[in-house]
Amino acid sequence: MDSRERVRMVLDGQVPDRIPLDDSYWVTTVARWRREGLPADVDPRAYFGTDEIVFLSGDYSMRFPERELERTELSRTYWDADGALRRDLHTDEGWTSQWLDFTIKTPDDWERERGRLAFVPERIPENILATYREARRRGRFVCYAAHAAFHPTWMRIGMENELVLMIEAPDWIHDMMAAHTRLIIELFEQLRALGIEFDGARLADDLGYQSAPLISPRLYHEVVLPHHKCFCDHLRAAGLKTMLHSDGNVAPLIPEFLEAGFVGLHPLEAKAGLDVRQLKPQYGDRLVLWGNIDVRALAGTREEIEEEIVGKIEVAKQGGGYIYHSDHSVPNNVSLENYRYALDLVRRVGSYER
Repeated sequence: MDSRERVRMVLDGQVPDRIPLDDSYWVTTVARWRREGLPADVDPRAYFGTDEIVFLSGDYSMRFPERELERTELSRTYWDADGALRRDLHTDEGWTSQWLDFTIKTPDDWERERGRLAFVPERIPENILATYREARRRGRFVCYAAHAAFHPTWMRIGMENELVLMIEAPDWIHDMMAAHTRLIIELFEQLRALGIEFDGARLADDLGYQSAPLISPRLYHEVVLPHHKCFCDHLRAAGLKTMLHSDGNVAPLIPEFLEAGFVGLHPLEAKAGLDVRQLKPQYGDRLVLWGNIDVRALAGTREEIEEEIVGKIEVAKQGGGYIYHSDHSVPNNVSLENYRYALDLVRRVGSYER
């Protein structure tokens, strides 16, 4: 059974030979693993076999010209492609961004710049067909990937501004979200026109903080859901299913996600209080659960790794409907030896053929 068949079976509510494997890593984690023996010329996802899902996308920014204002050893300040003034700070974990100012501050600014969200052929990466063909050659599940509506909007006007405007000026926010949704649908269709056959889609929209969602279920239902549903409906008409990535504790929003049409949820942050052992009996018949392996345990002892992986996967894999992933991405305090041990354990516990 190849990766494409395995993931498709999970999405269709069937039981494959084993749970699919997917994961992501900090840049500094990969650098550490290189020092610990990961070959320099090998991609870590291929090395570990966590590359069963290949994500293809394009440029859905507003295509403002990027302008660098200042660069130091520890920071970079620049205007980005969405018209935001940002400062990227360098830390041991990589780069952390601060948003300082925005080109779009008023409805008039938006009306002047909204045409930047039109589709143009330059939004399609030059090498995307080669990437797609290689994914097909290797039997991978090919997934369309894009940010959805909430997250890109705050990157263009500021999160605090967006949260206030969702209540005080919802028509403006709806218009911005609708324009973005039209673009990611058009980009999807243009990629299909090139001959890319997608197996599914994953939208990213970070809606959660550590202890709760960033917005209430009511506000999600009134402002965000229509745009999520628009995309999910479009994919469903094309015969495809859509999954959602959202950081944080989004448990109160899961019924709304289901209404929008999402069939999977990623990455189920354990650090934000989510637990696949609780979610499985609640939503396992309607939602593919993707992730939830606590990276703090992966940095611990073998006993802690075993407790985390065996305890969760034995529950999550029952009847299918589960994809392995860390509860966000693997940080640089996880050793190569620990991660290799963890994945060996995942393969044993996640098999349906024992």
